[in-house]
Amino acid sequence: MPRTQLLLVAAGGLAREVLALVRTHDLFDVVGLLDDSAALAGTDVDGVPVLGGVEDVVAHPGAALLVCAGRGSAREALVKRLAGAGAGRERFATVVHPAVEVPDGSHVGPGSVVLAGVVLTTAVTLGEHVVVMPNVTLTHDDTVEDFATLCAGVSLGGSVTVGAGAYLGMNASVRERVHVGAGATLGMGAALVADLPDGETWAGVPASRLGDAGPGRHRATTPEAARAAGDDGRKTAS
Repeated sequence: MPRTQLLLVAAGGLAREVLALVRTHDLFDVVGLLDDSAALAGTDVDGVPVLGGVEDVVAHPGAALLVCAGRGSAREALVKRLAGAGAGRERFATVVHPAVEVPDGSHVGPGSVVLAGVVLTTAVTLGEHVVVMPNVTLTHDDTVEDFATLCAGVSLGGSVTVGAGAYLGMNASVRERVHVGAGATLGMGAALVADLPDGETWAGVPASRLGDAGPGRHRATTPEAARAAGDDGRKTAS
C-alpha cells in the first residue's frame, strides 16, 4: 500500500526533525515543503524541495499537511491561512513517534507532533497542532490545548492544564493541578507551583513573573539567561 503524501509547512528546524522521524520510520512520503521565504524558493531542505509559498497548497490537493512552525502563534496563523486556501482540518496529519505509547483513554489531535521519548501515562489529551518535543512526561489527566508547545524534558504533574498557544521551555516542570494560561510562557528549567495567568512570562525556581522575583526566588539575571527563559516573548521549538 502506498504511503500517504505529506507536505510540511514552514521549513525550519522542527520540519527537519519531523522529516527525519517520518523517513526513519517510513510513516509518510514527504513530497515537499511550503514556506514563504524568498531565500528558500527553489531550494531543498535535507533533500526535500521547497515547492512554493503557503498559498501554493492549492496545487497539491491530495497531500496531507503538517504545520511545522516552532511558535504556537505562528502555527495558528498558518493554519488560518491554509483554511483560507481551502485546506480544512481533515487535511492535517498527526505524527507520533512509533515508540511513544498513546494509551486507551488518551488522545492526540490532528496536526500535532509527538517526538521520541515522550511518555503519556493515562487520560492525557493533546489538542490540535500541539508540539511535544523529546522526553516530555505527561501524567494522568493532563490536558494540553491547541497550538501549545512543550519543549524537550518538560514534566507535567497530574491534572495539569496547558492553555492554547502556551510555551513551556526545556526541562520546565509543573506541579499537579496547576493551570498554565493561554499564550503564557514558562522559562526553561522553571518549576511552576501556582497558576500562570494568560499571556504572562514566568521563570525561576519556584517560578514567578519576570521582574517580580522575591526572597528565595531564583530567576534569570543576565540577558542570555533571560532570553533562554522566554523573555523575548516566544522562542521557536527549533
